[in-house]
Amino acid sequence: MAKSTFDSSTSSSGSGSAVVGNELVFEEKLSRKAPLARRAWNSFRRNPDFHITQKGQIGANGQVFDVESAAQNTAESPLARKLKGRHLQMIAIGGSIGTGLFVGSGKALQQGGPASLLIAFSLIGAMLFCTVQALGEMAVLLPVAGSFSAYSTRFLDPAWGFAMGWNYATLWLIILPLEIVAAAITIEYWDSPISPAVWVTIFLLGIISINLVGVRGYGEAEFVFSIIKVIAVIGFIILGIILNIGGGRNAEYIGGRYWASPGAFNNGFQGLCSVFVIAAFAFTGTELVGLAAAETANPRKSLPTAVKQVFWRICLFYIVSLTLVGLLVPYTDPRLIGQSSSDAKASPFVIAIKNAGITGLDSVMNVVIMISVLSVGNSAVYGSSRTLAALAEQGQAPRFLAYIDRKGRPLKAIGVAAAFGFLAYLAASNKDTEVFTWLQALSGLSSIFTWGSICLAHIRFRRAWRVQGRSLDELAFRSQAGVLGSWIGFIFNVLVLIAQFWTGFAPIQPQYGPPITGTLAHVRNFFQAYLAAPVVLLCYIVYKLIYRTPIMRCKDMDLKTGLRDLNVAELLADEEWEKASWPKWKKAYKFLC
Repeated sequence: MAKSTFDSSTSSSGSGSAVVGNELVFEEKLSRKAPLARRAWNSFRRNPDFHITQKGQIGANGQVFDVESAAQNTAESPLARKLKGRHLQMIAIGGSIGTGLFVGSGKALQQGGPASLLIAFSLIGAMLFCTVQALGEMAVLLPVAGSFSAYSTRFLDPAWGFAMGWNYATLWLIILPLEIVAAAITIEYWDSPISPAVWVTIFLLGIISINLVGVRGYGEAEFVFSIIKVIAVIGFIILGIILNIGGGRNAEYIGGRYWASPGAFNNGFQGLCSVFVIAAFAFTGTELVGLAAAETANPRKSLPTAVKQVFWRICLFYIVSLTLVGLLVPYTDPRLIGQSSSDAKASPFVIAIKNAGITGLDSVMNVVIMISVLSVGNSAVYGSSRTLAALAEQGQAPRFLAYIDRKGRPLKAIGVAAAFGFLAYLAASNKDTEVFTWLQALSGLSSIFTWGSICLAHIRFRRAWRVQGRSLDELAFRSQAGVLGSWIGFIFNVLVLIAQFWTGFAPIQPQYGPPITGTLAHVRNFFQAYLAAPVVLLCYIVYKLIYRTPIMRCKDMDLKTGLRDLNVAELLADEEWEKASWPKWKKAYKFLC
């Protein structure tokens, strides 16, 4: 057998790790004879293979933050590698489809018109394609815990990695109660007499239970949820085409009527800019594919396919469905202004069905919206708990969050995420709107910062790869967009931040409701739109001053720790030999998917 091109990081842990591993295997064999209740209890005990970077530890470079230990610990994280290719593919295709698409698109349509809706989602989608390709290249090579926040620590600056890790964890911690409230509000569509607090309890317990099953449970749940969402969107696309060409109850041809009157654009260029952040929120979660790489059995085989399928998800589920939404619903429809960002009655998908007069189908769509909301809530617990655990392993979060049990579950991090879920009980109070408005403000720009950091980390990674004398042929998977795509993604994220600054400083006046007037109202509106930016910068500056972290130089970047055992040259040669026997249609399909 040919010797591996790369040295696996797990092999460098020495004989001590081997002894611990043998003890764990022996213990597991003994535990199989124990009663089921005892085995379940023992599974919650700490995994003996866990590592943590001590705070204040001096690294080899003389800095307070030990970059080497942080890289080693995320590479050797005892998270369970139980996700399969089908899990990753469905997470990539439908994992983050939720209120952003089904409900948030209504606000985007109302503020910018159908043309702005299409342009903004297309541009954000193109940027995200480049971003996910860059993430896929790094995640196949280095499937470490924490993924993109760990890449920021390793390839940019540990202080920026700290800021990005907490930025991303906060995003999902806040999304969880928001999505649970959204699910409870969705129930009100049927005028349910049951208190929202009861539904909050049911949904929260369900989401926590799924994540306590382990990563396999999360994967199976997302697989089922995503299939339902995919079928629903495809069904809506077929229905939308039929309705547009006159196949509805009234047999009336619609065509591009609403693009002519009331028009393709609303609020001009400012309306277009306001749609960008709504579009970014709708795409939030696409990057979870990279985060899941650390818990995938074979990321080299599964991840490239999942990454390529993001393109089809963007084209089919977002661009095509929103094109039809813009054709079927005028932006002047007052129902697009819902009571909240989670109000399913404001969904343009539901409005389009109701306009067609199809009895009962609007309720079916509402069920799909509720399932989508719960799916995103499920992803919120997964994303926040894994990010918090990785931060703790690097010494950038409280140590107790690094607790990972023998089934590979970051139990205490899941507990923290679940605790944030209890904020959803505010849905039963009269202060819910105010609280959730400011919670959303904290996370509003999180995805933009995350995606920009992924692109910049990939740019720096590629430069370090070249400086350290590595060849691109050694990469197990290469981004189809390349470094140019990462530059495009990074620059576009910066432009979105600028656009959001402008719309926060000079807001669009609401079509319905009181206008935004006076200094206090403008300041309040600005911070609701842009609060995340100063918080991220504050985290970065404070951490950098305390720990004196260096900006990573290309020659010093660690490109070895965390590599899976791969003989890339031999692997690629086998793949090329297999591809040579494929028919042309399969070669084209595999290139795209």
